[in-house]
This record gives sequence, structure tokens and C-alpha cells, in this order.
Amino acid sequence: MTLFSDTELFTTGSSGKIIYDLPDSELILIDNFFTKEESDRLYERILRKTKWREYQMEIFDKNITVPRMISWYEDKDNPGADPKGPDWTYELLKIRSRVEKETQLDFNTVLLNLYRNGKDGVGWHSDKEHNTGPDPIIASVTLGETRMFKLRHKYRKDIAPVEIPLHHGSFLLMAGTTNSFWQHQVPKTARDVLPRINLTFRRTNRNI
Repeated sequence: MTLFSDTELFTTGSSGKIIYDLPDSELILIDNFFTKEESDRLYERILRKTKWREYQMEIFDKNITVPRMISWYEDKDNPGADPKGPDWTYELLKIRSRVEKETQLDFNTVLLNLYRNGKDGVGWHSDKEHNTGPDPIIASVTLGETRMFKLRHKYRKDIAPVEIPLHHGSFLLMAGTTNSFWQHQVPKTARDVLPRINLTFRRTNRNI
């Protein structure tokens, strides 16, 4: 992990709100969605209090341990929810409230990903559709180390890939047909980087 005092090393963005003009997509970035002070506190408490676990997924008929840690929270009244699952923490409820106020939408689940260092990442993919439908609205909050978020169009090679640095305290909203027409990834890096926590809020019907 990292010493909590290392939060002073994390940088926040300065671009404010950006609405990306991309075909087949609705993509909005807000830097400083949480202040530096808020982000530091949230990062420290979520990193320390969350029960992180490894997650395996099937690729080419093999179970692979993904290169990151995860944790899953959902409303207990969700269809199929585990009644013994973890309760939403104060910090997660605070973040969800801010996200719902910004988007004017309700979210009932959050997936937390912990990228421990540069060896952790996620490859090109679109989000699963079985529990959200083909065009989910995904509200993403980043805390900790700045990592590059990349997107590429699934069908149009004439559109250049997009790179978005997600800073400490930033908010990214993917909506519309983004998930149907675009893939995204957080690539691994050889740089010596500190941990990054990413929270993705969704409206789902089943847990992972």
C-alpha cells in the first residue's frame, strides 16, 4: 500500500468541466469534483476500511486473477442482493450523494477497484450488459494516483483513440451509447506510481 501522508503527492486536475465531442458517446469530465482536502480524507479512509479482495474472471476458458483488487457494495433491496453483503460506509454514501446530485440520477451499486501500483490495470473492454443493459450510465470517481484512461471506437478506425488523465478527486460520466460503441482501458505502466482507487456507480439488477 502506501503511507497515508503520501496523499500530499497526489495531483488534482485544473481543466474544470469538459464535455467531449465524440460520436456515439456522451462523456463528461469534471476535475476537482472533490477538493484536494476531501479527496485526501476519502482516499485514506476508503483504502484503510475497505475489505479488498482478488477477483477472477474467465478468459479463453481459463480463470484468471485480474491485476487489481476489488470490493462491491449494493443496496440490500436489490434483486439478488446478498443480505450479508457489506453495508455502505459513510464515505461511500457521501460520494454517492454527490454523484447523484450532479447527475440527478439514482445509483444502487458501486464497484471499487484498487490499482496497487503500475503493474495493476485493466485491458480493453466494454462493461458487462447482463445486469445493466447495453447502455448503462457509469459514474466514475478517482482517488489517488493519476492514471491514464483510454477509449477507442469499436467500429470506426478513422477516429483516433482518446486519452484522459484521471486525477485525484475527478469525476467521469459515461452515458448514452458510449458503452455500445466504445471500449476503454486503464493500461499498466512502468512508472513507479502510488495506489489509485476508482469507484464506478451504476444502476444494476444483479451483483457480480
